[in-house]
Amino acid sequence: MPSSALRRRQFLKLAGAATAGGLGLGTLAHLSASAQSVGDYKALVCLFMYGGNDGNNLLVPLELPAYDGYRRARTNLALDRDSLLPIAPTNTSGARYGLHPAMAGLQGLFTQGKAAMLANIGSLAVPTSKAQWEARSVPLPDNLFSHSDQQAQWQSAIVDAPPRSGWGGRMIERLIAAEAANRGYGLVSVAGGNLWENGDRSLAAYKVSSAGRFGFDFYDASGGDPLSAAISDTLSEPRSHLLEQAWTDVVSRSIDNQRILTQALSGSELTTVFPGTGLGQQLQMIARLISARSRLGLSRQCFFCSIGGFDTHGDDQLQRQTELLGEISTAVTAFYEATVALGVQNDVALFSASDFGRTFQSNGQGSDHAWGSHHFVVGGAVKGGQIVGRYPELIVNGPDDAGDGKWIPTTSVDQLGATLGRWFGAAASLNDVFPRLSNFDADLGFMT
Repeated sequence: MPSSALRRRQFLKLAGAATAGGLGLGTLAHLSASAQSVGDYKALVCLFMYGGNDGNNLLVPLELPAYDGYRRARTNLALDRDSLLPIAPTNTSGARYGLHPAMAGLQGLFTQGKAAMLANIGSLAVPTSKAQWEARSVPLPDNLFSHSDQQAQWQSAIVDAPPRSGWGGRMIERLIAAEAANRGYGLVSVAGGNLWENGDRSLAAYKVSSAGRFGFDFYDASGGDPLSAAISDTLSEPRSHLLEQAWTDVVSRSIDNQRILTQALSGSELTTVFPGTGLGQQLQMIARLISARSRLGLSRQCFFCSIGGFDTHGDDQLQRQTELLGEISTAVTAFYEATVALGVQNDVALFSASDFGRTFQSNGQGSDHAWGSHHFVVGGAVKGGQIVGRYPELIVNGPDDAGDGKWIPTTSVDQLGATLGRWFGAAASLNDVFPRLSNFDADLGFMT
């Protein structure tokens, strides 16, 4: 094969990797080579639990009348009362709750006032009662109980149309000026593509691996090896075809961006020990990227990480969820400790999200798709030690049940996002970022 054809084939393969691997058009802003001073830094971290976590076993009432009802309804899915990790929320009039036994790290953060629990949160168009649900007398989110649709609605806060952008991306676009040299790193994913970090103007997530590979880590700009020399020759060739030239530009600028990020991360090793799990390594990379904030000249960043496996219809739900929540608890605890070591614990907030909750009633083996669920938020600026929002009445066919223990959310994703956004510095654009925010109380009050 002629060398020019070989170079062209190599080039096209690499160009495809540039976009498919996360070095796409949304990330091509050149960064300043000199570090800028960063004063008022803040970061949001979205931890997405794909598949629909069963929040009914994440946060459980310990008081006997309520717990007895929980145990009767959940049958084979009920956790033993003595196994639950007790917490004493400051705002429940003395009523005690228990966290899943795998969440010891989260229990510690809650007790220290560094974590809050979010009760019965989900996608909503407007506040919705059971009577309104049954009569269909208010707008409802499209395609409830669908994995793909509810993932999109959680990440976009758009419930009545196919969304093209996410609320994290929309916030960053409104906070970072369009001409800012560093805006391409305002959105970073260590878990591949996601909707939450898509802007509605031009930005998308800069994707990196948890191991720190950026797609062109093998490339030697000096041309010291045959492949690097072939790439350099290909990139320097003039292109008469506009599309070929555009792809050449994509690869060239992706290589530049990788070089800048690699330099920024050099010397950013952490003292905190992270677990060697998938999520642990993702959060470790996010902590490293946060440690490089001054070298990148960034004042606002959104990060995305994820863990899958929560679609627990089968008879292994209890064991599988224990493994997954244990991985989350140890990883999130290490991440918070890393922010303390970096001195940014008051500047970073991590929150959990998932497709939906799962049915309160067992299907005989596991649980099925539902609606509202319980979540958590962690950080030094969190008003921790409390349960935010109203915990549902755990009564099948009761006032909060849309059927089979599908809890009708009493807190919306919009409220969660707006509360975080206000702390993040996006107060002036919240109604633009969250189109339905006027339907809800815009501040849940869990951030300082």
